[in-house]
Amino acid sequence: MSDKKDQDNLENEDTLKLEKEELSNEEVKNSPSKKKMNWEFCPSCGNKLPGIDRLRFCTRCGIDLQYLKEHKTLPPHQQPKTYTQYENYPKYPQYSHNAQYPVTYGRYRPFIEKISDEDLTNTKNRKLWGKLASLGIPLAGFVVMNLIVVGFIVLIALFTLNYESLYNLITSNFFIVLTSLFEFILILLPLIYVRKYLQRPTYKNSLILLGFTSRGYDKIRILKEVLLGLSFGVIGIFLVSFASIATEIVLESLFNINIISESVNIPTDDIDVIISGADIFGLVLLTAVMLLVVGTSEEILFRGFMQKGLVRNFGEKWGIFITAFIFAIIHLITLIFIAFASPFEFFIIFLLMFVPYLAISLLLGLLFKWRNENLIAVVLTHGVYNSITIIISFIAYNAPQALLMFIFILLLMLSFSLIIYFYLQNFYQRNSSFTA
Repeated sequence: MSDKKDQDNLENEDTLKLEKEELSNEEVKNSPSKKKMNWEFCPSCGNKLPGIDRLRFCTRCGIDLQYLKEHKTLPPHQQPKTYTQYENYPKYPQYSHNAQYPVTYGRYRPFIEKISDEDLTNTKNRKLWGKLASLGIPLAGFVVMNLIVVGFIVLIALFTLNYESLYNLITSNFFIVLTSLFEFILILLPLIYVRKYLQRPTYKNSLILLGFTSRGYDKIRILKEVLLGLSFGVIGIFLVSFASIATEIVLESLFNINIISESVNIPTDDIDVIISGADIFGLVLLTAVMLLVVGTSEEILFRGFMQKGLVRNFGEKWGIFITAFIFAIIHLITLIFIAFASPFEFFIIFLLMFVPYLAISLLLGLLFKWRNENLIAVVLTHGVYNSITIIISFIAYNAPQALLMFIFILLLMLSFSLIIYFYLQNFYQRNSSFTA
C-alpha cells in the first residue's frame, strides 16, 4: 500500500509540473515582449519582415519593433530628425489629406541660385539660363514684334483703301520712325525672364544682369567706353565695306556674273527705300532712332541675353558665332519673298548681305566679350554704325560729290577717338593702376 501511495504522489507531482510549465508557456506567449508582431512590413521603412516569432529589430532600418508595439512610438534614440526648409528653396508643394506630409506634383523644377545685387556685374563664371531660353526668347521677341508691326499695317490698310497712299505712308520717314519704336518690345521678354534669377527682381537689376549698366564706372571710364563705341562704329563701316567687296569679287569669279549690273534694280537694303525720300529732318529722326532705340534694344537682346547664355552653354567661340549667325539671318528674313520670284537672285543677294551682317555681328560679339560683358561700348557701336550707314546713303543719293569728304571726317573721328582712349588708358595705368 505504501508503495502504491508513493507512486500516486509522484504522478500527481509530475502532473502539477506539466500544468505549471503549460501555464508558464502560455504567459510567455501572451506577454507583450514575446508576442508575435503580426506585421508583414516594417512601419518605419516599409521593408518586408521575416516570419520570426520573437523578431525585435527590423532587419533593414534597425527600429525596435517590440518597443514600437508596446509604446506606440519610436524609442528616444530613434526619433526622426526635424527637416528645415531653407528660405530660398522653391516652394511648390500641394498638401495631401495628411498635412504633415507635403506632396509635390508636376515636373521637377531645378533649384535656381538667386543672384544678389552685389554680384550682378560679376556673373562671368556663373551658370545662367540654358540653351533653349537663350535661343527661344530672342526669336519669340522678334516674332511678337513683327506680328505687332504687321497688325499695325493691316489696321492702317483697313482705313486706307488706296494702294498708292498706303505705300507712300509705309515708306515715309515718320512711319519708319514710328515702327522702329516697336523694337523696344525686344527688350521686354528678356527683362521679364531674367527676373527669376534675381534675389531682388526689379527691372533695373534685370538690365544690370544683361550688361546695360554703368555700375562701377566713373566718368572717365564711361568716357572711354563712349570713345570705343565711336571708334568701333567707324571700324564697322570699313569692315562691312571690305566684306561686301570681297563677297562680290568671289561671287563674280565663281558664277561669271556682273553683280552690280544684274542687281541694279533690286534693293540691297531697307535703307535704300528709306533714304530715297528722306529730308534733313527725317535724317535726324532716323539717326536718333538708330542711336537710342535700335542699337540699344537689339544689343540687349542679342549680346546681353542670347550671347551671354550661349557662351555659358557652348563656350565663348561657339556662343559668339551662333549669336552672330542668328543675328545675320534674322535681318534677312524679308529676302524670302525674292526666293519665290528668282531663286538664283535670292541666293546671290542673300550672300551679298549675309557676309557683311555676319562680319558686323562678330565684331559686336567680340567687343562685348572684351568689355567684360558690358553693353555701353557695344550699344554705341551698333547705333553709330547704323547712323553712319544712313548718313552715307543720304549723301550718296543727294550729294555724291561730298562722299569723300564725309569719309575723311570719319577717319579723323576714328583717329581722335583712339588717341584719346589710349591716352586715358595709359594715364590711369601709370597713376592709379587703373585697368579697363
